[in-house]
Amino acid sequence: MKIWATQLLQLALLIFLTATVNRTTGYFLYSLLFICLVFIIHQSILLAQLENWLKQGAKANQKPQKNAWKILYSRILNLTKTDKKRKKRLNNIISKYSKATATLPDAIVILGQQQTIQWFNNSAKLTLGLKKEHKGHSIISFLNHPDATTFFQDPNAKNSLLTLASPSNKDLILEIKVLNYEIDSQLLVAHDVTYLKNIERMRTDFVDNISHELRTPLTVLKGYIETLEDMEVEQSPLLSHSLQQMNAQTQRMQYLVDDLLLLANLETQKIDSDCVDIAALLAQIYQETQAVESTHNRVELIMNSDINILGNEQELRSAFTNLINNALKYSPADSMVKVKWIQVKEAVILEVIDHGEGIPKDDIPKITERFYRVDVKRQQETRGTGLGLAIVKHVLNRHDAKLIIHSELNKGSRFRCLFPKQRCC
Repeated sequence: MKIWATQLLQLALLIFLTATVNRTTGYFLYSLLFICLVFIIHQSILLAQLENWLKQGAKANQKPQKNAWKILYSRILNLTKTDKKRKKRLNNIISKYSKATATLPDAIVILGQQQTIQWFNNSAKLTLGLKKEHKGHSIISFLNHPDATTFFQDPNAKNSLLTLASPSNKDLILEIKVLNYEIDSQLLVAHDVTYLKNIERMRTDFVDNISHELRTPLTVLKGYIETLEDMEVEQSPLLSHSLQQMNAQTQRMQYLVDDLLLLANLETQKIDSDCVDIAALLAQIYQETQAVESTHNRVELIMNSDINILGNEQELRSAFTNLINNALKYSPADSMVKVKWIQVKEAVILEVIDHGEGIPKDDIPKITERFYRVDVKRQQETRGTGLGLAIVKHVLNRHDAKLIIHSELNKGSRFRCLFPKQRCC
């Protein structure tokens, strides 16, 4: 700034001298005009030199070394150097980021407006089969699967997962998740779950096969035990007790096999949906509890809605029966169990309320796992297969419903099955 001030001071001094010399001649204005014109032409030439220097890349060896414009050249050159350093640093960051994403085992795809493909890593080339020519195209048309269309058009897709075969290799099973990180920008992550799915299929096949294989010997064993019990011959107390225990354990094994087969079917078979008459279904379950002496007059059925559910009647029967039987089993013999079918703003709810022993808070998230049993001291051992609530959870998932559990120790439990509006019929 000091150099520019000096130059302006020199111009002012020149004008003052001109005015002094020409104060008597009368040519002051012409002299002043000439001086200003020369100054403007000179500055224009320097400005043209600056523009030419910038066009040539603002190289240091071309920087003028005279007049007050030198400082302007120096500052532009410093800004250029700073900009180059910044670009180099950013390029290094981008290079490291690209190398890091390239080593990720998961396929990463950046999606722009209308789910168009903007960028993808090396894993996406291998697992999804993406190529350079796919950039700018819609991921929906690339995947070309009806489930993908539904998934990407769902506003709640970020909270769910899409499982489908890879477009480039049908033997690969991918689990796809979409994350929103900017307006009109999404991050697609595809994880190879082929191994896990194969293990799950092997487990399901094993359970299915072993359950079928156990059915026949259990039926034969149960038949012989019942025959021995019915024989009109004198039996020792020890033999009678042993036969009773064998019959009870065989019956328990039969229930376990039936529940395992049901779970296997829930996991592998597609759901057959129809409009289920919930009032009739609950009335039938209620009559079944009335027919059993130990549960007679212990269930109170309250129907506050006539809405039905689109689903599978046998699966819903199994889920509702398990919930009601659990409530009866784990509550005092003289206590009532309330079963309510009610409607709220965004759902219809089956509510089962008991006044039993309750469930510890830490156990509530785990009780829908297979074979999980709450460690509660009971006066007598209550036997079950440990699969009832797992069946309930699977059935509700297949009907887009949720199971919500509220419980307090020694006060009772409330199980709520929330069915969304789209399941109403």
